[in-house]
Amino acid sequence: MATAERRRGPPAPLVSLHALLPSFADDAAYAQWRRAQGTNLGAYLYDWRFWRRPDQTPPAGDWRCWLILAGRGFGKTRTGAEWIRAEAERTPGLRIALVAANLADARAIMVEGESGLLTLTPPDQPILFEPSLRRLTWPNGAMATLYSAAEPEGLRGPEHHIAWADECAKWDNGAATWDNLALSLRLGPTPRIVATTTPRPVPLIRRLMAEKGTVLTRGRMADNALNLPESFVAAMTGIYGGTRIGRQELDGQLIEDVDGALWTRALIEAARTHPPVPAMVRVVIGVDPPAGTQGDACGILVVGRDAAGHGWVLDDASIAGATPEGWAKIVAQRAAQWRADRVVAEANNGGLMVESVLRAAAPHLPLRLVRAAQGKVARAEPVAALYEQGRVHHATPCQMLEDELCGLAIGGTYHGPGRSPDRADALVWALTDLMLGRPMGAPRIRPI
Repeated sequence: MATAERRRGPPAPLVSLHALLPSFADDAAYAQWRRAQGTNLGAYLYDWRFWRRPDQTPPAGDWRCWLILAGRGFGKTRTGAEWIRAEAERTPGLRIALVAANLADARAIMVEGESGLLTLTPPDQPILFEPSLRRLTWPNGAMATLYSAAEPEGLRGPEHHIAWADECAKWDNGAATWDNLALSLRLGPTPRIVATTTPRPVPLIRRLMAEKGTVLTRGRMADNALNLPESFVAAMTGIYGGTRIGRQELDGQLIEDVDGALWTRALIEAARTHPPVPAMVRVVIGVDPPAGTQGDACGILVVGRDAAGHGWVLDDASIAGATPEGWAKIVAQRAAQWRADRVVAEANNGGLMVESVLRAAAPHLPLRLVRAAQGKVARAEPVAALYEQGRVHHATPCQMLEDELCGLAIGGTYHGPGRSPDRADALVWALTDLMLGRPMGAPRIRPI
């Protein structure tokens, strides 16, 4: 027999009322706001319009899918549940589909979770939850049915006005489930789906991002930091900050590998290490000067070699938009800070100028100018091989550098950020000098 279930107590406010008080101009403004609440001051706990951030507000205009790609802790579940709640309370007889990876997730997260529908609904609008029927019913007759992406055929036949798709990036049958869900939205003039998920580079997410009628919202855990334990934010940032998993799971970034790339994301993650970093027997700074003062960055990478012959990426001091004197000063500072044995600078663009500004910044700089005999990708291949052998490690997160490395593809093409892989090129110069030696490096680096 079906049973009615409801979580007790109101949802926790996203921030304490005390934290909001400074937003009132004075005591009179606060008193006026309080009087407006009437006798039920606690009603503000259930007023999502009061608590939501702009990036949790439904988009305006004509849209079919609101795709929320955001990191964990952003408030995706709360946003999806509050949208469903608002639509259900506003529209008698509404038919709703709630779709998760499996029925257990649909019930535990979308319905009964801390940000689920039962928790968020005020006492004067109780929802009847019938687990055996996978159904929720509002007092006005609006009804939501739970579905599992593990059984996409279960969406054949039913008809709905709107839907909430949770964590669709992890659905095993993503395309089939989405297609059946979309075809079930045959009721009402404006069928809509809200999809809340941590991004993953799967075909369904790529497809939704490209489809006409999709409105995309991106977000990070940091956007909701006020409503999360400080210890949790600090721990997650300390452990995962700058890593691929952190960029995906915390920052909500969609990170993909380029076909034919010399570096993959998995290869970069394998190179990542944590303290302690061993003592260096040599330190080299690679410099890839920009062709001008606009646009491209000056790549400045500090790389060391330990006693075991392994290379270590120690610092990325690259800078964009600086004058030659500006980036030369940074090179000199890093050379002194790291006690560099050598600075290797590409001289293809203005060789005399490069040497002049570096000497002016530090007259005794241990400088070696090199010219590129082949393209950037060709020069990078033997350095990528060092990574594949497990001989290069990243001692510090270098997000821009890693994106550039993963954008260098076989065939000489570049698919990374910016017009040119300046950081990656500086790294290649430094590691070639440091680890490949003159014999192996000679075909790719021709000293001036």
